[in-house]
Amino acid sequence: MRRWFVELLKSETILIVATILAIISCFIVPPDADYKGYVHTSTISQLICLMLVVCGFQRIGVFRIIGSRLLHHVNTARGLVITLISLTFFSAMLITNDVALVTFIPFAISVLIMANMEEYAVLVGTLMTIGANVGSMLTPIGNAHNLYLKALTGMPAGEMIGIMAPYSLTAAVMLVIISCVVFGSKPVSEFNALDGAGIEQGVLAPSAGKHQPDEIRITGYGAGYGGWRTVVYTVLFVVCLLAVSDFIPLWAMCVIVFAAFLVCDRKVFKNVDWGLPLTFTMFFIFIGNMKRVPEFYELAAAFVGAHPLEVSVVSSQMISNVPTTILLSGFTDQWRPLIIGTNLGGMGTLIASMASLIGYKNVTRRYPEKKGRYLAVYSAVNVLFLIVLVGLSWIIEP
Repeated sequence: MRRWFVELLKSETILIVATILAIISCFIVPPDADYKGYVHTSTISQLICLMLVVCGFQRIGVFRIIGSRLLHHVNTARGLVITLISLTFFSAMLITNDVALVTFIPFAISVLIMANMEEYAVLVGTLMTIGANVGSMLTPIGNAHNLYLKALTGMPAGEMIGIMAPYSLTAAVMLVIISCVVFGSKPVSEFNALDGAGIEQGVLAPSAGKHQPDEIRITGYGAGYGGWRTVVYTVLFVVCLLAVSDFIPLWAMCVIVFAAFLVCDRKVFKNVDWGLPLTFTMFFIFIGNMKRVPEFYELAAAFVGAHPLEVSVVSSQMISNVPTTILLSGFTDQWRPLIIGTNLGGMGTLIASMASLIGYKNVTRRYPEKKGRYLAVYSAVNVLFLIVLVGLSWIIEP
C-alpha cells in the first residue's frame, strides 16, 4: 500500500496538488449554482477524444512503424539523429509532445544501440525532447494547454499557428545546426546493413522471449499498419480536428469516438491517461472559486497583467506550463503573450513541461548511471533554447 501511494505521488503530483487546491477553495467559496460554469467542458471533451484516438494509433504501432521505415533511407550519424528529432518534432504537432516522447524515445534508444551510437543516448534524448516541445507548441492540438487556450479564446487555428511559427521554425533550425555540428557525416554502416524487416523487428519486438508491444498483441507482427483499424482511427482523428475547428458539434465527436472504440479496441479506455483531464477539472474549480474572491483576483490580475509573457515563462519553470496556463488565464485577457509565454516556458527546467519527464525517465531507466549527466546536458541545452526564443519574443512582440 505504501509503495503504491509513493508511486501515485510521483506519477500524479500535479493532479494531487490541484485536487488539494480545489478542496481548499471549496471551503473559501462554498459550493453553489455557479460551480456548474467552472469546468470548460469543450476543452475536456476535445482532450479526451484526441487522447483516445492517439492511444488507438499507439496500440497498433503506426508511429513506430513509420519511424522505422523512414530510417531505411539514413546513411550517416547526422542523418540518423536529424530523423529521430524530426519524428518527435513533427509528430508532436498532431499527437502531443507526451505521446511523441512515449513513442519515440524508447524507439530511438533501440535504434542507437543497433547503430553502435549508444554513447549519444543522453544528447539525442535531450534534443528529441526539445524537438517534441517546440513542435507541439505550433498547433492547437500539440499541447493540452494550447487546446484549452483555443477553446477559451475562440481563436482560429491559423492565427495560433501564426503566433508560434517564428519560434518553432527558429528552434528547428537550431536543432539541425546542433545535429550537424556534433554528429557530422560519419557513416552508420552497421545500422544501414540491416534490412527493413530487421529494423522493424528490432524496435517492435526484439526477441520472442521479451515483452510483446501492443501492436504485436493486437495485430500480430508483420500486420503492417494495423489493417482496417488504421483507416478507422484516421477517420476518427479527422472527426476530432473538425470538432476542434467548430465544423461539427462536440457531442457528435464524443458519440462517434466512444462508439468506435467500444467496437475496435476497448482496452484504449484503460490505457488513456485520465489524470490529465482530471487535473484540468481540479484547476478549473480552484480558479473559478478564487476569481470570486475580490482581493485575490485584484492582486493576481495586477501581477499577471504587468508582464504576462515573462510571468508565464518563470511560473512554468516551477509548476510546468499546463498548470501555469490554467492559473494565469483566469486573471488576464492578454492571450497572445500568454500563448507565447506558456509555450516557451516548456523549456528550461526538467519540470517546465511535464512531457520532458518522459524523456528523462526513459533514458535514465535504460542508463541509471547517467542521471546526473542527463540533467546537466538537458538543463544546459534547454536554457540555451529558452534564452534565444525569449530574446526573439522581445524582438517580435511590441
